[in-house]
Amino acid sequence: MAAGLPTRVRPGPAHPAPALAERPAVRRVLIGVSLAFLSGVLFLPLAVIAAEALGKGVGAYLASFRDPAALAAIRLTLLVAAIAVPVNLVFGLAASWAIAKFSFPGRCVLLTLIDLPLAVSPVISGLIYVLLYGVHGWLGPWLVERDLQIIFAVPGIVLATLFVTFPFVAREVIPLMQEQGTEQEQAALTLGAGGLQTFFRVTLPNVGWAVLYGVILCNARAMGEFGAVSVVSGHIRGKTNTMPLHVEILYNEYNYVAAFAVASLLAVLALVTLALKSLVEWRRRAAMRAAG
Repeated sequence: MAAGLPTRVRPGPAHPAPALAERPAVRRVLIGVSLAFLSGVLFLPLAVIAAEALGKGVGAYLASFRDPAALAAIRLTLLVAAIAVPVNLVFGLAASWAIAKFSFPGRCVLLTLIDLPLAVSPVISGLIYVLLYGVHGWLGPWLVERDLQIIFAVPGIVLATLFVTFPFVAREVIPLMQEQGTEQEQAALTLGAGGLQTFFRVTLPNVGWAVLYGVILCNARAMGEFGAVSVVSGHIRGKTNTMPLHVEILYNEYNYVAAFAVASLLAVLALVTLALKSLVEWRRRAAMRAAG
């Protein structure tokens, strides 16, 4: 091929392949299998939660949320999420910017460490904090001397939640930043923009959808985390129980109406998260179509 001539690209088929277009039975089977699976693992459990929560009437359902221990669990869950999500947002953006835009020793190690909470059991991560900050842990005597309590208190719950949720923002933003390259940032720097000015006016707007998506996932995991929080909380009723832990205690006490009432609130929060996720994806596709 002569130099300078564009590479010829074979056009793709204008219509779906016959094997896909002429087999409606296959499509119906696949859709049926998908719906059956979703019914068994998603719709049916949600229906059971709603039925059990309202089994003794709306009055008993609402009374479950007037319990001081339930209100404390709700407040603590929202407090932990309100701390963990912004901290992970800052960390995710800083780590993404460093990994995607710069070359430095240890870059691959940092990328691997970000994935660590996805590979480690949440229970193990909770035990790590007990070994570090517990009374008999490495830093325990130092904390006791200064009357500081991490384990079996709110700070331990926040730390455990931070550990299990910090990959979500970074893992959504890093691939998009890497795909966009550094040309726009270099152009901004050439025009006299500073580093932070370049980040907030060039880099951040280009990854806004990924940031929002990561925040939604991070918030969902922070409110629903059980394993790591269970290890470090101590299960102190009304003080260190989040909503998932409170549900477990109520269920073990055979208080099924209250347990499923609080579980229904968690389910509603999960559905709201799913709706926000779908909205973000729809808005992103609409913006891409408008830009294209």
